[in-house]
Amino acid sequence: MPDTVRLVLIHATRLAMDPIEETLRRDWPDAEVISILEEGLSIDRAKPGASDADLDRRIVALARYGEDLQADGILFTCSAFGTGIEEAARTSPLPVLKPNESMFKSAFARGERAVMVYTFEPAVVGMEREFREAAALHRPNATIRSVLAAGAREALQNGDGAAHNRIIAETAANLRDADVILLAHFSMAPAGALARESTDIPVLSSPEAAVAEMKQLVARKKEQA
Repeated sequence: MPDTVRLVLIHATRLAMDPIEETLRRDWPDAEVISILEEGLSIDRAKPGASDADLDRRIVALARYGEDLQADGILFTCSAFGTGIEEAARTSPLPVLKPNESMFKSAFARGERAVMVYTFEPAVVGMEREFREAAALHRPNATIRSVLAAGAREALQNGDGAAHNRIIAETAANLRDADVILLAHFSMAPAGALARESTDIPVLSSPEAAVAEMKQLVARKKEQA
């Protein structure tokens, strides 16, 4: 019987928890999943004058805690902390993934014009930077523009998942001049099916791509052990 794989998920909002845990139950049912929620990260990220250095330090500390839990891999699910996650990955012996890097790689296979639909504005600048950095390696001519699905996050926070999904789908339906649409946050994944029905442009979400890549990274790491 193969060794159990332990995956640590680190969340900065509870809105991201159900989409990734549902994806794991479907796509990696044998994984032992531990979720760590630190909502203060999102609260502080949204404040004017938020200290990037302090947030990065906290992200790295959470990764170290994940390592102490004997994880085989660590997946961050909030898209607003890219630089901290990059430092955590650089200094960890484990596979550590940012939430959207796998989705970006999938997007490059679809074309050069990406439109990212988002609901949490503080994440946008960092995500666009990460996209361009990844594009420089994989598809140098790729471009990204970001569009707000206004009111969707607030609807989800108020428990109205149907309105959240509808707003995102309507936003996707109105997009033009794009080869691929990216749903920026893990919390947006439940809107994926409705968004795909609303447009002929391919719509990608983060959880599926992240799980697929993490499976490959963990298997490779175990083979090397």
